[in-house]
Amino acid sequence: MLITLHPDNPQPRELSRVIELLKQDGVIIIPTDTVYAFACDAHNLKAIEQICRIKGIKSEKANFSLLCKDLKNLSEYTAHFERNVYRLVNQSLPGPYTFIFKANSNVPKIFKNSRKKEIGIRVPDNPIVQSLLEQFGHPLVATSLHGTDSFEDYLIEPEEMEEKFGHMVAAVIDGGLGGIVPSTVIDCSGDEPLLVREGKGEVIL
Repeated sequence: MLITLHPDNPQPRELSRVIELLKQDGVIIIPTDTVYAFACDAHNLKAIEQICRIKGIKSEKANFSLLCKDLKNLSEYTAHFERNVYRLVNQSLPGPYTFIFKANSNVPKIFKNSRKKEIGIRVPDNPIVQSLLEQFGHPLVATSLHGTDSFEDYLIEPEEMEEKFGHMVAAVIDGGLGGIVPSTVIDCSGDEPLLVREGKGEVIL
């Protein structure tokens, strides 16, 4: 099912349809400020396992990120970090960055059989994602449609995503053409922030 949402002003009625799908164990494909991604309720193990099946991976080995509306969710999922790290994150988000933090005890509860010690956090600068997160009320789990970082393999047309994945997901959210450059990944789990992958976000270290 293809659901079209205005990229700048998502229609409330259509947003409500998407929210209902998320509440019903649904996996959806959503646009972000970088590439399109699989997403589901962060507290829905059944939906998370469905994403793992689609990608052919085990949950304990999956590189999931939590999509958050703002930084208020950080302390819910991450261990304590220094003030300089908070300043870095605060000046970068919302934006095309994934920040990796030491996870607190709440994170293994999300992923079955997982002993994850780190968790990626994203606050995308995308009106559709922001509207979904605001209405849904808590974070989504997300991961790229792709198993590699080869830009040539990235799908950008929602119609192509529907053709390839439509039988495996509840909906593909059409928010316009997607990008081919993923987020910049910065590891904040150690003593100093470390660039892991240079992507769309300007390197700010």
